[in-house]
Amino acid sequence: MFGSHSPPMRALRRLVGLDDAPDEARDTATVRRIARELDALPATEARFLAAFAYVLARVARADLEISGEEMDTMVKLVREYSTLSEAQALLVVQMAKTQATALAGTENYLVTRQFKEMSNRAQRVDLLRCLFAVAAADNNISVVESTEITQIGQELGFSSQEIASVRAAYRDQLSVLKDLPG
Repeated sequence: MFGSHSPPMRALRRLVGLDDAPDEARDTATVRRIARELDALPATEARFLAAFAYVLARVARADLEISGEEMDTMVKLVREYSTLSEAQALLVVQMAKTQATALAGTENYLVTRQFKEMSNRAQRVDLLRCLFAVAAADNNISVVESTEITQIGQELGFSSQEIASVRAAYRDQLSVLKDLPG
């Protein structure tokens, strides 16, 4: 019924990893899987968005739960940093969420390292700001989320002072400061 070049068959081949392109050889499985769903975009942009969305999901999942507010914020941010439609951005975020939930651990570091390699400093600063925006989506940045953002910031090459400088904009949402008296 479907030829090997039909959209459903291409999607199935991509899903099971049978369509690896040579320029994707260094991509993590997570980046490859999400990027493949973005066929209409240039490969570089698709890979960038895949890594971007995964790192956002990594922070959202730090407390073992991705809230509706965090999902909405991730979709909004993916749309802001791309030309994707709402439906495409939702698909990318949904896949990133699934991958972050299923693979976490080593994949967290590998995808973040890959994002660092494919981005410039300004893009990494934007990602750091976006990480705080995702964590603050429910008006509360937990200690676990803050710790995860610090870890990611360090993986991206930022100093503790640079991370703290970005964190300062979200001071009112930091749970550790909300619990202080007065």
